[in-house]
Amino acid sequence: MPRKTLKAFALLFVGLVVAGVAGFLWLRTSLPQTSGEMKIAGLTKPVTIFRDANAIPHISAETQQDAYFALGFVHAQDRLWQMEFLRRMGSGRLAEVLGEKAVSTDRYIRTLGLPRIVDAIFERSSPDVRSVLVAYTNGVNAWLSANENALPPEFVLFRYTPERWRPQDPLLWSRIMALRLGRNHGAERVRLRVSEALAENGLPTTLIDDLWPRALPEEPTTVAALQGVKVPPLVLPKDSGSNGWVVHGSRTDTGKPILANDPHLRFGTPVLWYLASIEAPGMRLTGATVPGVPFTILGHNGAIAWGMTNGGGDVEDLFIETVDPKDPGRYLTPEGSRAFETRREVIQVKDSEPVEVVVRMTRHGPVLSDLRNPKDGGLIVVLATPALRDDDRTVEAILAINRAQNWPDFEAAAHDFHTPHTNLFFASVDGNVGLVSSGRIPIRKTGAGFMPAMDVMGTQDWNGFIPVAELPRIYNPRAGLIVNANNRIVRDDYPYPIARHWGPPYRAERIMEFLKARKVHDVAASEVLQGDIVSVAARRLLPLMTTLTTTDQRQREALKLLSAWNHEMARDRPEPLIYATWLRHLGKALIADEVGGEKAREFASLINRPGARFVTFALTEGQHWCDDITTKEKEGCADILRGSLDRTLDELTAAYGDEINSWRWGSLHQATFAHPILSRVPVLPMFADMSIESDGGDYTVNRGMTAGLRHPNPQAHTDGSGYRAVYDLSNLDNSRFMIATGQSGNLLSSHYGDMLERWRDGKYIKITRSGEGMRLRLEPK
Repeated sequence: MPRKTLKAFALLFVGLVVAGVAGFLWLRTSLPQTSGEMKIAGLTKPVTIFRDANAIPHISAETQQDAYFALGFVHAQDRLWQMEFLRRMGSGRLAEVLGEKAVSTDRYIRTLGLPRIVDAIFERSSPDVRSVLVAYTNGVNAWLSANENALPPEFVLFRYTPERWRPQDPLLWSRIMALRLGRNHGAERVRLRVSEALAENGLPTTLIDDLWPRALPEEPTTVAALQGVKVPPLVLPKDSGSNGWVVHGSRTDTGKPILANDPHLRFGTPVLWYLASIEAPGMRLTGATVPGVPFTILGHNGAIAWGMTNGGGDVEDLFIETVDPKDPGRYLTPEGSRAFETRREVIQVKDSEPVEVVVRMTRHGPVLSDLRNPKDGGLIVVLATPALRDDDRTVEAILAINRAQNWPDFEAAAHDFHTPHTNLFFASVDGNVGLVSSGRIPIRKTGAGFMPAMDVMGTQDWNGFIPVAELPRIYNPRAGLIVNANNRIVRDDYPYPIARHWGPPYRAERIMEFLKARKVHDVAASEVLQGDIVSVAARRLLPLMTTLTTTDQRQREALKLLSAWNHEMARDRPEPLIYATWLRHLGKALIADEVGGEKAREFASLINRPGARFVTFALTEGQHWCDDITTKEKEGCADILRGSLDRTLDELTAAYGDEINSWRWGSLHQATFAHPILSRVPVLPMFADMSIESDGGDYTVNRGMTAGLRHPNPQAHTDGSGYRAVYDLSNLDNSRFMIATGQSGNLLSSHYGDMLERWRDGKYIKITRSGEGMRLRLEPK
């Protein structure tokens, strides 16, 4: 090659390297300033932000308004892209940045009307709440104004600068969570499709009750035909649950309560939660915040600690409305024909033409079926949920909880906690403990909200909500324990129907078993319990599954392993891998023939986790499920167990070899944290996404919720406790905390994923102002 050409290539290579290094160094300027001094417009007094070794900010302010301002500032420093993504999702404006692929999500949010709802909630809010929202968003905007360096990499990649924040914007997150934690919208849709499949196969639709069994009397209790209707699937993901317990001081080593809580949400990078400590006159808050929101969602305030679990109430209904056959602009009601309320929404789309959406509303709520078949047919599907009411006061409740000093304060605050239906745990330094199950839970004139309601005469309409004074609650129970893990919260004699179907009882059973086994409880015990990986479901099911007799040597070896197993879903053991894979194949085999062969893939969540209660029922009193209705022969449970075990061993042998003892649960069960955007960009997932082998399973206290059949790896760990906390009410500084990824949302930061391994291994940190760290002083400008 000529010397001039070589020189040109060399110069080009050097130029590219220099440009790459320069670009990287420039992107590094997107990391926050964490020491020194900054002059910031909008502050009234100086604020100190001490970041400890884990990058947790400890905010010290002279006024509460400046404290909220500073929280907005540090949220923007560390998690600006996450804040922006949640804001755009909640306002239906993702397509402006992401293009056509985000239009369907935007249409869904615009149909629900979330931007209009939060504007109305803000206007109805108390002056106190509005002042907090204003101070916080002023802090976010102050950082946007003061920043002269690069924005986080996502903004550079998509080539745009974020707009200034409005005081209404933080309210969007609460509406998103109220919808994600609703328990019935998606389930009604699946039950409708399953009912149709059963009917098509000539089977009684009453079989659907086997698949969603009612809670049995002995299970733990916290407080003692629409053929052709197309229901669109959920757009927002559905979250899986939470654990919470309180131990009264009469059962602890200090004589003061211990409160433990770990909410289970869909994993992502960064994790939803952001740890912070905030102090100002009359204000002390420590715990989990959400970037984009000014309140401490879970934590303590020096006087009380609080936690939350999903209450599980049936708070959503799908109504099938009938379009007036004489006028497509109207629909039928008990009072006669009524005009649809309509509005036009325009979705701006990056690199494409705007999309105009006509949203129709009925007396029950927004028309969801327009998302799939606009104005198609005489029947339409409508969503009714208290999450879409503009008189929601949940934001008032959260602020009041942050300030509560005792049980009466807490109970009064819970009065306004409207959505979602939530179990609010309480413990105080004065020794009291309690729980209030709060939320707007509809009272139906008839029916239980189990299936979509088709009733022009309105007999299944809502007749208000359960009166607040009659919502379930506990205060200083004699047993000294309060436990909820999304199991049922009331017995059948409770005067109002809260839910027909509760979450499985297994986590609650294991928590009660663990707590009752100890005469004296301490903080370390709650740490151990949050990491507990014993599967009560496996303990119950395996005696039914391993009774199988077989002459196959491979099956006999697997059955021997499972029979001797201690039921711990440990990542380094073969037994959890065999059990979980077998349960998946068994569950599919039990119901796939009844719901229609290949159609079974429509019900991936049902088939992958048909419910240990259902499988137990099918292997005992409901053995008709073991028969394959597509064959002339009558099969028994031994046949379906043998066949599903064989498919399990074929799958695992092909993947991991013939040596069963070398198989490992962690090979498939990996906690997976994907970036919502960068995971879809070539090359970037290797930097932006995180995964780690993890313990636990679908039914363990240390929740290892698996992905389901639609995922490339059905056993991937995609939901779980992204936040864990144990609060010591004898000394709140001794409380323990952990989040799943890290404090920073910037993939260039050393704190982007520095907590992941500690989280997986059940480690904790204390949030104190001592030790090494970086100190930043904000001065009024």
